[in-house]
Amino acid sequence: MMALSFDLLQWLFPIVLTAHNLEEAIMQPGFTARHASRLRWKVGASEFRFAIVVVTIAGWAVTYLSWRGGRESVGSYLLFGCVVATLANVLVPHIPAAFVFRGYVPGLVTAVLLNLPVMWLLATLAVREGWVSGGKAVLYGVGVPLGTVALIPGLFALGRMRRGWKAAAGEES
Repeated sequence: MMALSFDLLQWLFPIVLTAHNLEEAIMQPGFTARHASRLRWKVGASEFRFAIVVVTIAGWAVTYLSWRGGRESVGSYLLFGCVVATLANVLVPHIPAAFVFRGYVPGLVTAVLLNLPVMWLLATLAVREGWVSGGKAVLYGVGVPLGTVALIPGLFALGRMRRGWKAAAGEES
């Protein structure tokens, strides 16, 4: 029987991330339209989907870097940081938002049913099997989530610019 190891299971990260981002991409526009008056940030479907595509591609790329680099590689630390960021994303904003909006919010189902258990497992295995360790793991486990939060508004802005460029060129967005 094959042992479940981080080496193999790390590929669950981009798979689960993709599923979660698909749920959000499909459900976000309708949710935003229904709750526009209560939302602090107004993000259109086009720029939201642009940001999600970039984040999803980055998730696959980081996993590949971890798989190629192996234990204690920059890729494995980046992946660990992404796993922690995705785990934190369950707690902020998905679960609190469900209470605030008194029901479903985009991404809630996959956040609770997939992200929470899979990211917890991956983070645990990464540490237990020595893919990451010590202060460097803490640095990436804090730095990558904070960096991701800082990048999201920039990705939305790029998505808006992209939409503007396409409109100027006469293309559909």
